[in-house]
Parts: sequence; structure tokens; C-alpha cells
Amino acid sequence: MNLRKYISVIGCCAVLSASAVNDGYTNQDVWSAYEGFNKTFLDSKKYIYKTDTSFPEAVDRWKGAAAIWCQPMYWDMSMNAYRLACKQGDKKRKKEFKELSRKIFEGNKAQYAGFNFHDNNENTGWFIYDDIQWWTITLARAYQLFGDDEYLKLSEASFSRVWYGSEKVGDTGSYDPKKGGMFWQWQPIQHPKPNDSDRDGKMACINFPTVVAAMTLYNSVPKNRKPSADKIPLYQTREQYLAKAKEIYDWGVENLFDKQTGRIADSRHGQHEPAWKTHVYNQATFIGASVLLYKATGDKKYLDNAILATDYTVKDMSAEHGVLPFESGIEQGIYTAIFSQYIAMLVYDCGQQQYVPFLKKTIATGWSNRDKTRNICGGEYTKKLSENEVIDSYSASGIPALMLLFPAN
Repeated sequence: MNLRKYISVIGCCAVLSASAVNDGYTNQDVWSAYEGFNKTFLDSKKYIYKTDTSFPEAVDRWKGAAAIWCQPMYWDMSMNAYRLACKQGDKKRKKEFKELSRKIFEGNKAQYAGFNFHDNNENTGWFIYDDIQWWTITLARAYQLFGDDEYLKLSEASFSRVWYGSEKVGDTGSYDPKKGGMFWQWQPIQHPKPNDSDRDGKMACINFPTVVAAMTLYNSVPKNRKPSADKIPLYQTREQYLAKAKEIYDWGVENLFDKQTGRIADSRHGQHEPAWKTHVYNQATFIGASVLLYKATGDKKYLDNAILATDYTVKDMSAEHGVLPFESGIEQGIYTAIFSQYIAMLVYDCGQQQYVPFLKKTIATGWSNRDKTRNICGGEYTKKLSENEVIDSYSASGIPALMLLFPAN
């Protein structure tokens, strides 16, 4: 190698090294974080994830299995790991994470009633609308990535189950044909009564995921499909998915979105004042819903809404430490993993790079405070995680989820 080429190579290495230092983590750290997460929380016999480090295995809802609605976020992480391996040209990891993704699907299928969304047993079945709709989204994403028709069929079946209800279970569906929007639950679980438009809750955590689900399916199903003639359709046309997404989004904007600040209300019951308790995952799905509609329609109002909601998350909700905030309620640690999926859409698909420094700071802060023995992070990113501390998979998922989507430069 001549001197000029040698100096050029050394210079490139120095730039790459400086970028990694500036990020506060390296691409090897990204893989270490994801591998540490899986080694600690994945039940390697069942291929579903555990609730926390105190459980040796994931038996069921009552004994060690992470929540049914959080499992698809962990499946998303495996697919993002596969995408990153593809991007890096890492054939070994590409093969590994493609296989892992399928194993996670099969493990969850075996655990959760074979994905029979009309089985409402309260241990391994389906008994809240948003639990089902989170799976609709990830199943559709899996179809987009791998092209397996089973994923699409299940995704459309779960969307139908949420929207129209179940003759077997007896509920009338999440959609409110009287006053719009989506109800969060049916009650009682085993012998449901019709939801009341003037009383029952319509939560952000079902309304905006429904928009995301409809738009992800809109981007997945064939064009020129004929509408179903069935009373309860098991599928929609692209036009029908888009129409449903727009309708629910518009209801959400009018009832759950603060147009001045960008904050998202947690819920609204009838015509009562919305509950303005903010949560990162509600901000996230609103951002995702807005981005998907913007990309489909080109209407800038959707992009403006996404930016406003993101600004509120970054500048207001994260003001105390300058990193994503932590909520200590049960399963709330999953919020960062959900946020990662949708902020990535805004950054990469819409060119909103202004949020990258904030995301990198969150990652670097959390990673620097990891338990270095297990290579896992806590959910409170500014506090060190000790070697023997019991930590839940929800809280531990946030940093590796962000890293897989925002690797080192």
C-alpha cells in the first residue's frame, strides 16, 4: 500500500472511530445489547419472552410470560435486527435473525391459542381490543418483510376481529358506529354487554394503533381487490383500509389531540373532558399514524401533526433529563420500544433528522448505565442498573430497540 492510500485508510478509520465515540456506543454495542436482551429474557425453549429476570421460564400470564400485547414489540425487534444485518451485509446474523423471527412467531402462536382471536380465555387468550390490534400491526409488518401469506391472513383476521367484534365471544366490536372512534374493551369479558357511546372509554392506545394497523394493511394488500360481501368481512380493500384509517384518525384528532401543544390524551369517555395524562406510547402511535397517512396522501397536515407531537415528546415530556422519560407502572417500560418504531418512520421516511441527537443521547445514557455483566439496561436511563437487580423485559427493551433502528454512525 502506498503512503497516500495508507494515510487515506487511517483517516477513514479515525473518522469512523470519532463518530462512534461521539455517539457514545458502537455498532458492536448494538449487537451486544440485543444479544444481552435475548440471553436474559427470551425463553429459549418456547421462544416467547419472560416478564422479568426473577423467572427461569415463561409459563403463562400468571407465571413468567411477558404480557400478550408486548410480545409483538419483541418480535419487531428481531425483524429490525434482521434488517440491520442485511444493511451491514452480515450474512451470519441475517440468517440467525431471520430464523429467530420465525421461531418467535411460532412460539407466540403456540402460546396464544393458535392466534384464534375469538378465544377469550384470560390466561393465554384475547380479551382486550388493543392487545389484538398490536398484533395486527406486527403481523402485517412481518408480511411486508418476509412475504409469508400466513402473516397477512392473520393480520387481516385480527383487524376484522377488533373492528366488527366476535359472534363467538358476543361483543359488538371496538368501532363505535354511533359517535365514531374505537372502544378499548368489552365488558364483562365472558358475557359482554354492548359498549355505551356516552359512557365507555375510547383510549388513544386503541384508536391510533387502529390507524397504524389499517395503514400498514393498506400498504400490504393487493390492488384491485373486490370488497367482501360477508356480513363480517375478514378482509378489506386498500380503499376501505384507507377510509377507516382516515375516519379514526380524524376522530382522534378531534377528541385526543391538543392542536396547540402536540400532546395526546390518554382517553375520552363520552363527551367528558379528555384525560390529559400523557404517555410516550400514545405520542408514538399518533406519530406513526400521521406519518403513514402523510406518505399515502401527501397531505402536509399529517406531517405537521407528527412533528408537533414529536416536539412535545422531546421538549416537554423529556425535559427533566433530556432523554426519554421512564414510567414505573406495570408494563410501561415497553413505551420506548414502541416509540422507537415510529420515530424511525419520521426520521428516515420523512427526513426529520433533527431528532437524531436526542435519540442518540437517550441511547448513550441508557447504555452507559447498563449492567455490564448481563449487558442489559434498565428503563430509567439516567440510573445505573446493578448486577443483581431484578429488571423487567419491558424496561430493558427500550435501549436495544432504539439501537437496532439508530445504530452508530
